Amino acid sequence: MANLSYSRELTGLLLIDPYNDFISEGGKLWDRIRTVAERNDCVAHMLHVLNAARNAQLRVFYALHRRYRSGDYETWKYIAPIQKAAWERKTFEYGTWGGEIRPEFVPKPGEIVAAEHWCSSGFANTDLDLQLKKHGIHQLIVIGLIAHTCLEATVRFAAELGYEVTVVRDATADYSDEAMHAALNVNIPNYASAIVGAEEIVASISAL
Repeated sequence: MANLSYSRELTGLLLIDPYNDFISEGGKLWDRIRTVAERNDCVAHMLHVLNAARNAQLRVFYALHRRYRSGDYETWKYIAPIQKAAWERKTFEYGTWGGEIRPEFVPKPGEIVAAEHWCSSGFANTDLDLQLKKHGIHQLIVIGLIAHTCLEATVRFAAELGYEVTVVRDATADYSDEAMHAALNVNIPNYASAIVGAEEIVASISAL
């Protein structure tokens, strides 16, 4: 897969769902992704890429999952299985620690937080595409959780919209090795122009 070049003008970092419920000890989903996340040092790599992007003065964008609020789904006629699971677990519940962004990843002034997505894609029914276009971004470096749902769905949608996408393979995690393999080795290569490691992407953007 091609190694791409990046620029401050056209390239943005897109960070997906860095919630405590995903990536902090005690989070509702941490025990499910812990094995994969600890093996590839996902959280440290996410932070490394984020800090490198900030140091290189790349635009940083956040695609965040809907934080559960009482009444969100009770009146819906149709509900996707992934939304039903979020309802039952009250994942990323608004006003709770689990629904907060892990402190190291909290957006800084000037960073753009898109409207929360209700299912998996950071683009569906949000202003993410608008925000990217208004800031002149054509190329996305994507990190965050989890590989086979929100990250994959967002990358697919980005490709549909004409963005050039790089996925950082060790700055994401999943519930199992099989799910990681399906996302990173089977599905995402159809949509991402490059899939690289954290050290490689940090070296590329640090040289800008």
